[in-house]
Amino acid sequence: MRILPARAMMALTKIASIAAAAALVAACQREPAPSTSARNVEASPTAQQPPEAPHTADAPPAGAYGECDPTPDGIGRTYFGREIAAFMTHQGIQWLERDSREAEERTSALLDALDLGPGMCVADIGAGSGRLTVPMARRVAPGIAYGTDIQPEMLAFLEARARKEVLPNLKGILGDTDDVMLPAGTVDVVLLVDAYHEFDRPWEMMRSIVRALKPGGRVALVEFRAEDSSVPIKALHKMSEAQARRELEAAGLSWIGTDARLPWQHLLWFRK
Repeated sequence: MRILPARAMMALTKIASIAAAAALVAACQREPAPSTSARNVEASPTAQQPPEAPHTADAPPAGAYGECDPTPDGIGRTYFGREIAAFMTHQGIQWLERDSREAEERTSALLDALDLGPGMCVADIGAGSGRLTVPMARRVAPGIAYGTDIQPEMLAFLEARARKEVLPNLKGILGDTDDVMLPAGTVDVVLLVDAYHEFDRPWEMMRSIVRALKPGGRVALVEFRAEDSSVPIKALHKMSEAQARRELEAAGLSWIGTDARLPWQHLLWFRK
């Protein structure tokens, strides 16, 4: 979903974004609210006592990254055997804003599953047009809702939307392919909707998300189900539950359950 700008050209923009985000840290200092979205969650038998997460890891697991002949929808780079998908550019905003999205993805049900409340600090990673970031900001006000993307064009669209909706608590952050550029230890809930499978450097990105989370903070990963051939999405833009768990657990997160309420997508929950 993103176009990677040259790092040298982005440096000043990033510094400004980080400074603005740091000023908001105080607004986000609260403990994460307990989730009440468990009614459709299938928990692991060991979810109550997850294995020790490798939070001190400073490099991806050996052999996690690889190369392959690129397919039409991929980049020729693999992560745990999965070819990373090519991302959607800002020219795909119409797809994000399509009228059929609610019926196909039940975005309103997803927002309910996040169990957001006033005063929370949340982040929509790969926010794109802000279709979900805007209602997240309304639900957590006066708390902060970050919308991050690495495409300046997407970020401009999101920030214009925030101004139109009069949402001063919605803050755009220009990220990078290996860092979400969020303040450390501030975020209660991170949302990743149909974006993770396109990360060029998924381990590094997830480690930066782990750093941004508060202790006990949660990640909601939403991906189209690879196990279901009836889901009309290209194969590289789907993920299986097993693959998603393997990858996010490698970055130091613990799987706590999978919510089955969405028609086409997995909603997997992880905790720091």
